[in-house]
Amino acid sequence: MNTNTTPQEAARSTPGWWTEAVIYQIYPRSFADSDGDGIGDLPGITARLDHLAELGVDAVWLSPFYPSPQADAGYDVADYRDVEPLFGKLSDADRLIAEAKSRGLRTIVDLVPNHTSSAHVWFQAALAAAPGSAERQRYVFRDGLGPAGDEPPNDWQSVFGGPAWTRVTESDGRPGQWYLHLFDTAQPDLNWDNPEVRAEFLDVLRFWLDRGVDGFRVDVAHGLVKQADLANWEEPQEILSGQEVDKPRPPMWDQDGVHEIYREWRRVLDSYDGERILVAEAWVEPAERLARYVRPDEMHQAFNFEFLLAAWTAPAQYAVVTRSLEATEAVGAPTTWVLSNHDVVRHASRLGLPIGTPRPNGIGADDPQPDAALGLRRARAATLLMLALPGSAYLYQGEELGLPEHTTLADEVRQDPTYHRTGGAQRGRDGCRVPIPWEADAPSYGFGPTDASWLPQPTSWAEYALDRQRGVPGSTYELYRTALRLRREHQLGRGTLRWLESPDEVLAFANGPLTVLTNFGATPLPLPAGAELLHTSAPLDTDGHLPTDTTAWLHTP
Repeated sequence: MNTNTTPQEAARSTPGWWTEAVIYQIYPRSFADSDGDGIGDLPGITARLDHLAELGVDAVWLSPFYPSPQADAGYDVADYRDVEPLFGKLSDADRLIAEAKSRGLRTIVDLVPNHTSSAHVWFQAALAAAPGSAERQRYVFRDGLGPAGDEPPNDWQSVFGGPAWTRVTESDGRPGQWYLHLFDTAQPDLNWDNPEVRAEFLDVLRFWLDRGVDGFRVDVAHGLVKQADLANWEEPQEILSGQEVDKPRPPMWDQDGVHEIYREWRRVLDSYDGERILVAEAWVEPAERLARYVRPDEMHQAFNFEFLLAAWTAPAQYAVVTRSLEATEAVGAPTTWVLSNHDVVRHASRLGLPIGTPRPNGIGADDPQPDAALGLRRARAATLLMLALPGSAYLYQGEELGLPEHTTLADEVRQDPTYHRTGGAQRGRDGCRVPIPWEADAPSYGFGPTDASWLPQPTSWAEYALDRQRGVPGSTYELYRTALRLRREHQLGRGTLRWLESPDEVLAFANGPLTVLTNFGATPLPLPAGAELLHTSAPLDTDGHLPTDTTAWLHTP
């Protein structure tokens, strides 16, 4: 008998909890406010954990709650080992983790290793130190170009708009070196060639693992290592590193050196009990490049943004699902599906735009407005399609209520640095970050005990409140609850997809005992004879056929 097994075979034979988990993203500012200041906090989250247990998710992912000047809503971290006073205290984080665990929920926290806040003690020390000093070696400082050094070291642009370099004033008052910030000026990039940086984050991992967290979602996981020569890049600067296979990768994204970092992190996590995980936020295409992040000795999951970006057509969905499953299967990893998060227009609005519309970075009042009814109909269908796929899935807070994007925010209340750094050309991400509604008739729709809300909530959101949907057949909330229950009962996350013959505008596949149909076409689709209808994203028509933009889960004999 041959007892030799490959890592891929071992991974298949002993699937970890993450391989089929449904994980719920909480954006702490906007989930629940316990003290009435208009900003969500950790005690507020703890008080609402029963909602997540009732919904049926397996784990929660918390966006950053660390001390921060909040230049980028907490993704500018000043201290990786404490809690921002806006959100509570370190003891509140401990209690949240424990209370989640008591409800069978695992906790994943955000880790932001590409950059720190400019308020971090390291960066303040770098500003006070001389060029070439050990303090500056923790970041990416370079001399400028030109006779006076007054031109940036290269042509890189910030993802948020404008140049990716800022010149500092040296301690003697003269213009000095430049530092790299792929995002905001308040987010200087770390130098991951520096052993001190690597050692620091290993210690940060252990700090939170010792406090009981079950894993880390790693922000900008594809950006830590830059091409050594910092070569110019004349293409548009976007966080997505997708390139055709035979084209060079951008020098700031998806460099091969990131993988050794994650192998070292994985060894740390594997030294703890309880199956702790690493999740890559890696905007990487094609799928084969993304799969490198989830090889057996690296990360456990990587968000499938190619799926999020795919057009709402049967061919596009078929292509992205097939490509994704093949790529992750090749390395023995699960595919991790996602439709919305804190960085993109909510899919209930995004799918209400005409098919083929480039993905907008926010929507303003004077922009073309989504068709709200169409968007929600397609969003419900897309969600049932996603939750029927094998692998893991992520939900973004409020999508279980069918929340749309807030598309009419007044410009003066916008806080996303993208909006300000592009002079308003990009509306930014505030519209998907508005505090969510819990109770239709309560102040701030139950977000907090007062009317205060750090971003204004639309008056139309009363109809989306949880108390208007709980127990109401056909509501989006009940759609999600039923889907999550059936997904678990039928073990769809650990299943295997098999494509079925179908008309051109229909996507059809089997997963375990279920047949899944999504009708993208205008013609209603007859259901297979003898099939038992288990769940559907919208009612069948009067003839018992599946209407357009609808997904059905069937049990066939």
